[in-house]
Amino acid sequence: MNKKKKNLLLFILAILILSAGTALYTYTEFNRKAADLSKATAAHQVTALELINAFTANETESNAKYLSQVIEISGTLKKTDQDEKGNSILVLGDSASMSSVRCSLDSLHSLQEPLKPGSLVKIKGICTGFLADDLGIGSDVLINRCVPVKP
Repeated sequence: MNKKKKNLLLFILAILILSAGTALYTYTEFNRKAADLSKATAAHQVTALELINAFTANETESNAKYLSQVIEISGTLKKTDQDEKGNSILVLGDSASMSSVRCSLDSLHSLQEPLKPGSLVKIKGICTGFLADDLGIGSDVLINRCVPVKP
């Protein structure tokens, strides 16, 4: 076999190997599931009121500290909601205040038993932002992929 044919075959073989590797990587990334936070270590442990006050006082500083971090929040349950997919949202905070911490439960975890407003809860999730209120109605700290923390 001459040198040109040998180089062409090696080139085609290299392209096939790269294509197979790319396809495998794409498949695994597309089908990757988010890590379960129940065993994750929280970077911060705060109460719902401390978190609301921190974001209200200085949103930029609080974003630098909490955003995209796993945090453990304890507080009083104001109410429970559901999102458009039927996942539970726990709303924590002072019932006298319009501001709250909205904790969207991870789809892998559901509430074992219904929680009553006024009960104390402890939850762990990833801080994804702050919805500041300019009208005085109430601001919300958003926590996603939440899992209940067992006492």
